[in-house]
Amino acid sequence: MNYIEQIDKNNVPAHIAIIMDGNGRWAQMRGLDRSEGHQAGAATVRKLVEHALNLGVKYLTLYTFSTENWKRPVAEVAALMALLFESIEEEIFVKNNVAFRIIGDLEKLPENVRERLNACMERTAKNDSMTLVLALSYSSKWEITEAVRSIAAKVKGGELSLDEINDDVISNELTTNFMPDPDLLIRTGKEQRLSNFLLWQAAYSEFYFTEVLWPDFGKEELYKAVYEYQSRQRRYGLTGEQVKNDEKVK
Repeated sequence: MNYIEQIDKNNVPAHIAIIMDGNGRWAQMRGLDRSEGHQAGAATVRKLVEHALNLGVKYLTLYTFSTENWKRPVAEVAALMALLFESIEEEIFVKNNVAFRIIGDLEKLPENVRERLNACMERTAKNDSMTLVLALSYSSKWEITEAVRSIAAKVKGGELSLDEINDDVISNELTTNFMPDPDLLIRTGKEQRLSNFLLWQAAYSEFYFTEVLWPDFGKEELYKAVYEYQSRQRRYGLTGEQVKNDEKVK
């Protein structure tokens, strides 16, 4: 099936989040160093940004480097940081009117990488065709813990009462407070788990798992995931009949 021709452009997920898994295995299968797999994965990111933009996606969040990834071999982490530094090409964002954002504990990143990321965010802040979000040195447990600390401090300082704490208050304290929760969460590389990624935000996301390794995840694979998303009924705790009735009213 040609999924590209089957897509309903009026029902494209506004926010797609992706756990990019499989770079290392892709390289090992070809007798290459793991760093070459990460390079191939970076090339996939550049292409996918254009595909998502053309599809009409407004937010694309990529799980790039988790807090747990700091435990990987020093040489691999160093190679990843160097690749990250080299891959931030501001002109691409400017040319395509794409804003660039980061979520995660940036203080752990090397200073030169952090400075380059901040410069790119500042330069592209007003771009509005799409927002590319990289989750770097990120973990959802870290994010939620930081949110709890912030809320606790506000309660202690009298800025907030216990009765005022609700879902919206918590969401506003998260690093993702500038964008909607993901409609579609994709994981490549066969594994079927969230790996500490957007645990709060993905409460009602549609999940799509594929065995395709990240460097091989191209335009057709993206459209296949969106086609699958469009075949589902998002009920948000309601019955299917309730959703149909709501759609009739609209």
